[in-house]
Amino acid sequence: MRILTVLTFYEPHWTGLTAIAKRVAEGLAARGHEVTVLTTQHLPELSRREVLNGVDVVRLPPVGRFSRGLIAPAFPHTAYGLIGSHDLVQIHTPLLEGALVGGICRARRRPLVMTHQGDLTMPGGFVDQSIQKVGTALLTASGHLATVVCPLNADYAQHSAFLQRFSGKLVPILPPVEIPDANDAAAARWREELGLRDKHVVGIVGRFVEEKGFDFLFRALPGLLAADPDLRVVYAGEHDMVYEDFYSRCRPLIEPVADFVTFTGLIRDRQRLADFYAMCDVLVLPSRTDSFAAVQVEAMLCGTPVVASDIPGARVPVQLTAMGRLVEPRNPDALAAGIREVLTDPARFTRPRDEIRSVFDPGESVDRYEALMTRLVRPRA
Repeated sequence: MRILTVLTFYEPHWTGLTAIAKRVAEGLAARGHEVTVLTTQHLPELSRREVLNGVDVVRLPPVGRFSRGLIAPAFPHTAYGLIGSHDLVQIHTPLLEGALVGGICRARRRPLVMTHQGDLTMPGGFVDQSIQKVGTALLTASGHLATVVCPLNADYAQHSAFLQRFSGKLVPILPPVEIPDANDAAAARWREELGLRDKHVVGIVGRFVEEKGFDFLFRALPGLLAADPDLRVVYAGEHDMVYEDFYSRCRPLIEPVADFVTFTGLIRDRQRLADFYAMCDVLVLPSRTDSFAAVQVEAMLCGTPVVASDIPGARVPVQLTAMGRLVEPRNPDALAAGIREVLTDPARFTRPRDEIRSVFDPGESVDRYEALMTRLVRPRA
């Protein structure tokens, strides 16, 4: 098959959405399919075209930004040509150009697989809410034009009002999650370097945006420290987001406990990230909304249990593995209680890596995408 994948950001940009798209694309390429990625040249030093791990990556230079998306004037013409030369198109949404891609696919009679990685959720405020309404309208058009819509799990699909309008074409597929084996010795050295020896380390990973709910952890932290002065929070990720000022709004919560918080910055090296997870005693995901959060599975594969909000999608890894604790969402006291419970008895919430891998098998995820795409392409052939 000749497969075209379309998304806004690709390697070396790194978010959960990009990671899933990359693993699916490379997994299909490794099986002999011709895979092309159409994306933006989000950094000027990136090549306009190159082959990465068997995937042909085409990058279009942007001229501006619209909220979390980039505007590339060459996109319509390039997309039209590439769609015509491929058997099937896969988009990863939210995607600003999703409806345009869907329209071209209809015109050129190509099946469209829409891998939906989460409903569009913006912070409060007139401008952001206006963007959310426009973005959701474009997403809705994308869904109607798609041949199949693939949410990241059935739980999120069942509880998303947005996805329910496409109930007749939903095919949930768990995403492929991969992380190297953690180097316990390296993790211990890192702990030592950060002054965390004999401390209880609470890890958080991801973009510092409102939907991730990190403010609930910082609201819970004073009480946690009162009960356990040896507790520390270590954050891996980007906190200064160009499209959202949530970190600035959280400064009054962070500054009083700043001596107990360490920022590592964004960790791009996968081995280093695995060692980060192993360094933590618990990973916390206090999200307001989240369709899946692969960081939970990554932490589990590195031997670290999870405390997560009991919300659709985000709760799936803990539900399927029992390697962690689910807590009432948007409740700092419940979050603190869950963290204390896991730190008090970590063995109760720990499972072998092989057991986690049997639930989240990246090969099985690619199998399902390959079978779905083959079925969609075969009638046309």
